[in-house]
Amino acid sequence: MSMLHIHSIGPGVTVQDRGRPGHIASGLSRGGAADDMALAEGAALLRQPGNLAALEMAGFGGSFSADAPLRIALTGAVMRATIDGNRVAWNASHALPAGAKLVIGGAEIGVYGYLSIGGGIDIPPILGARATHLAAGIGAVLERGQTLPIGADAGGPVGMCLAVADRLRGGTARMLASLQTSLFTAETLERFSATRFHRDARANRQGVRLVADGGGFGLATGQSILSEIITPGDIQIPSDGAPYVLLPEAQTTGGYPRIGTVIPADLPLVAQTPAGATLRFAFVTLADALDIQRKDLQARAGLPGKCKPRLRDPASIADLLGYQLISGMVTGSEDI
Repeated sequence: MSMLHIHSIGPGVTVQDRGRPGHIASGLSRGGAADDMALAEGAALLRQPGNLAALEMAGFGGSFSADAPLRIALTGAVMRATIDGNRVAWNASHALPAGAKLVIGGAEIGVYGYLSIGGGIDIPPILGARATHLAAGIGAVLERGQTLPIGADAGGPVGMCLAVADRLRGGTARMLASLQTSLFTAETLERFSATRFHRDARANRQGVRLVADGGGFGLATGQSILSEIITPGDIQIPSDGAPYVLLPEAQTTGGYPRIGTVIPADLPLVAQTPAGATLRFAFVTLADALDIQRKDLQARAGLPGKCKPRLRDPASIADLLGYQLISGMVTGSEDI
């Protein structure tokens, strides 16, 4: 079995897959990758199933090597990455030779970067998944000196790239009305939709706090409601009136009113919005949300067909003169 060695590591790197559905009644939210689209993109680049575990890097990566050749893919938040000192492309797959050092730096745009590996990270599953769930105490952030087992790789191409939609700079997230939306005044709802929010520095895998100029968005009748089930995407309004968008490791019940619920297709955009970037919200109908979700699932299924061979920059090819760049020989005197 191949092993991935961690020589240095950022403070928020965890193993993630698609999470653990079906345990919310027991108080365990699904968890899994904050940007599950990036996980799907990595799987597409490596031509492997989308349920394999990868590394999720919150803001900063680390340095790694392996004792056997690996295929890797880099997706999600764009981070500076090198293999033995040579810059490698993001949203692309690469060969990582045995003993070569992969170094992934800080996020240049976005929040969560992903390192997918051919065969996936093969740690023992817990409750049917390998995802770290920090809030529930399942797994932990990775540390320097650890080694991670890698599963058997069925093989496939490297040097592939994938053009992806920009979801790393904020934008507009679409949302549905929630159970308490009708408790907010029409003026509050209109102002909420018209407001340009900024992601607060206080954010983690449980949720993102948003700030904006002007007043908060509380209820005139008070902020407390009976505690009830909540899910990722819910936009809670706590007592300070600042919206809080729940992410994969959210609690499963809560007593703050929800002004709306971000649809699943737009949760990666919320998770990847960097601190200070602008985020807005727009209500859509249930019919529209279902149509958006259907198209999102179709887009994910079509990702492998959108992967293309990556054209290399000749300046990055160390042994360029060793390639046969021109077939045949000419004297220079032929008619052209």
